[in-house]
Amino acid sequence: MRAKEIRNTFIEFFKTKQHSFVPSSPIVVKNDPTLMFTNAGMNQFKDYFLGNETPKVNRVANSQKCLRVSGKHNDLEEVGVDTYHHTMFEMLGNWSFGDYFKKEAIEWAWELLTQVYKLPKDRLYVSVFGGDPQDELDKDMEAFDLWKSIVDEERIIFGSKKDNFWEMGDTGPCGPCSEIHIDLRSEDEIAQVSGKSLVNEDHPQVIEIWNLVFMQFNRQSDGSLNPLPATHVDTGMGFERLVRAIQGKTSNYDTDVFMPFIAELEKKSGKKYGQEEKLDIAFRVVVDHIRAIAFTIADGQLPSNNKAGYVIRRILRRAVRYGYTFLGFNKPFINELMPLLAENFGEMFPEIASQQDFIAKVIFEEESSFLRTLENGLKRLEQIRAELKDNKEQVIDGKTAFELYDTYGFPLDLTSLIARENDLSVDEKGFQTEMEKQKTRSRSAAEQETGDWVLVNEDNGVEFVGYDSLEADTKILRYREIKEKKGTKYQVVLETTPFYAESGGQVGDKGLLQSEEEKIKVVDTKRENDLIVHFVDKLPANPSVAFHAQVDARKRSFTMNNHTATHLLQSALKTVLGEHVQQKGSLVNDQLLRFDFSHFSKMTEEEIQRVESLVNEKIRENIQLDEKRDVPIQEAEAMGATALFGEKYGDFVRVITFGSDYSVELCGGTHVPSTGKIGYFKIVSESSIASGVRRIEAITANAAEDYINQQLALVKEVQEILRNPKDLKKAVEMLISEKNELKKEIEALHVGQAAGIKEELKKQVQQQAGVNVLVSQVNLPSADALKKLAFELKNELAPIVAVLAADIQGKPQVAVIIDEELVKDKGLNAGQIVRDLAKEIQGGGGGQPFFATAGGKKIEGLPAVVEKAKSLFANLK
Repeated sequence: MRAKEIRNTFIEFFKTKQHSFVPSSPIVVKNDPTLMFTNAGMNQFKDYFLGNETPKVNRVANSQKCLRVSGKHNDLEEVGVDTYHHTMFEMLGNWSFGDYFKKEAIEWAWELLTQVYKLPKDRLYVSVFGGDPQDELDKDMEAFDLWKSIVDEERIIFGSKKDNFWEMGDTGPCGPCSEIHIDLRSEDEIAQVSGKSLVNEDHPQVIEIWNLVFMQFNRQSDGSLNPLPATHVDTGMGFERLVRAIQGKTSNYDTDVFMPFIAELEKKSGKKYGQEEKLDIAFRVVVDHIRAIAFTIADGQLPSNNKAGYVIRRILRRAVRYGYTFLGFNKPFINELMPLLAENFGEMFPEIASQQDFIAKVIFEEESSFLRTLENGLKRLEQIRAELKDNKEQVIDGKTAFELYDTYGFPLDLTSLIARENDLSVDEKGFQTEMEKQKTRSRSAAEQETGDWVLVNEDNGVEFVGYDSLEADTKILRYREIKEKKGTKYQVVLETTPFYAESGGQVGDKGLLQSEEEKIKVVDTKRENDLIVHFVDKLPANPSVAFHAQVDARKRSFTMNNHTATHLLQSALKTVLGEHVQQKGSLVNDQLLRFDFSHFSKMTEEEIQRVESLVNEKIRENIQLDEKRDVPIQEAEAMGATALFGEKYGDFVRVITFGSDYSVELCGGTHVPSTGKIGYFKIVSESSIASGVRRIEAITANAAEDYINQQLALVKEVQEILRNPKDLKKAVEMLISEKNELKKEIEALHVGQAAGIKEELKKQVQQQAGVNVLVSQVNLPSADALKKLAFELKNELAPIVAVLAADIQGKPQVAVIIDEELVKDKGLNAGQIVRDLAKEIQGGGGGQPFFATAGGKKIEGLPAVVEKAKSLFANLK
């Protein structure tokens, strides 16, 4: 059975059990501060378990894209080294929301595995929760008895809390679980050692394939367990492991999930899989990581230097490094696997096929950039090797190894590999010390303590009225404290709220909560799962009283201007640049709008003007807002509504239209009643933020008017400075021309001055052991002049050792230049020498063994530099 058939069989089986198929949610999590990536199939159903939202159906099944590379579930370093860990993986799952429970979950799992997939019963073991005294939980005898009616008691194992109590994080829904394991060893191995003794012992051939989680509790921040409003079933079966078991392979990577990619890499690299362990690890790393990278980019997360973007960049660089080091790829290659990825996964996950070219372009640019970084890192390693030439220990210290990791992306194993090739070693303990320091800094910066929700009034759900009103009479349903290093924050949830929660790029509302007793400022509003959470400046003295909620109307009004303008802008970009334009992110607040979109070249001034003119044309037309709520998703798609990749849309959506033939989008944000209210739209910048992604920043209404007035005032000021010329542009061009001519004259004077200095310096050269030695203090106009002078002396007086202590317009600088032959024969190193000399001017520097420079703060230290340099070369042999 092929992988695609195995996946489809799972879904069809549960459809026969009255389950509805639900598409995978995005791999990048939004509106949940406890998660960065979707790490389990249950993430999108978390609110059902917590009772924050009522499910539309009680039984669902799907294949969820998951990523486990950060936080509690962190498998990254295992990926590629063994045969069954992955970064991105598919989680096949079936769920019951307050419907069936343990009996059906257990019976159906056994039916599917043994009767449909026909896995051998004598290779399967099951585990149940064995209780935990700390949580005051008994053994799960209900699950044990259900299994006992199906399998031999010898095949049932009582597991620990670690193995058989599933928790998504430190807090949240959790419960006992029952795992199904399979023994994939040979008959001879099974005869020698029972598979039961190897369950949960990290044996590569005795593996868990399915976890049946029985959601019963909600873990509180103090560690206690509260019963959930209803019991649920959440099962998760690793698709890759299941395919391996059904196809009878000894490795996940030997299945048709991965082998097409390995075969393609074999063809591209000329190397064979299965012949050498270090090559095999590299093959596995690349074919695993390509999925994680591509799926995450498809869901809207671009590689970057922070948060989720940094995780993706790190995964990509890990793949590039393995390909570079072991498979011989010194040019971008991962991007070339995209057509194969689209072919194999595009049917189940259409976002991969529809964005294939864009994803490939982003990956190509990231690969190219990191390969250049690798090259720079190798140059730095060469400098380190040269500096250690006379060091007897020949050890790269931990701090330097960490610099290579932190600055150049060199993992410790790569530094160690290159070090061994050069007869060096690495202080690995020192490296780990530096790594721990960084982790401690990161943990310290991110530390926060989230209190449990304190329930105030009966919670029958939250009603948002902010589309129709900026005020509402309400009451507080719950509140909590968030303790951080910067201080304590307070959050409240209201029964009825006009406050828009940050979402879809639009910032959250601010305003007031007012009772008869007090006023409380609402400083922000965010969405957490399905709750609208209000950040307030203090907790109310009496949370149970009635409140009046009022949104800051001025801030909301300007924000709406900018939000509607982003819709008009997106349509204008499609008109001017082409239908390939897709939104890749946005920010909308009361000050400005920022819109990121897919486009592979810088916009021309003409294109920017055309887009700006088209948006303003639509503003002047004063197009009325056409808002439709609770539109069936299929109907919205038939209307041609634009959706944002990476967003999870429900069965019913909100459609915002400004001109049925112009802008039709799925959107939950707030908008102007008609476009004329925006007033005016002005683009202030267009730039690149990533490969294939451009960013436009623009302003509207009062901000745009102020901007135009400021520009006009600036032009008037320049005119007055230039004494009101008839042709301002021509006058400025003449000024620039005159400036350039004067600059040339000054440069010519500097050249003449430097030539005179050079001739004077030649007279100061002393012969020592056949070497021209020059140490002198000079006055020069620029650092470039110092460098030029040093190299001219080197060319004219070889072999030479020269130290020039320069006063450059009141700032001290030192240059050391040494003939390459002297570097080789006498072991001299300009970088080491200049760092020593720089101490006299309270500075630092470096460079190559034959030329190095240093700058400093202490100009009066230049004579000391000269004296110290003379003493260094006094006994040159």
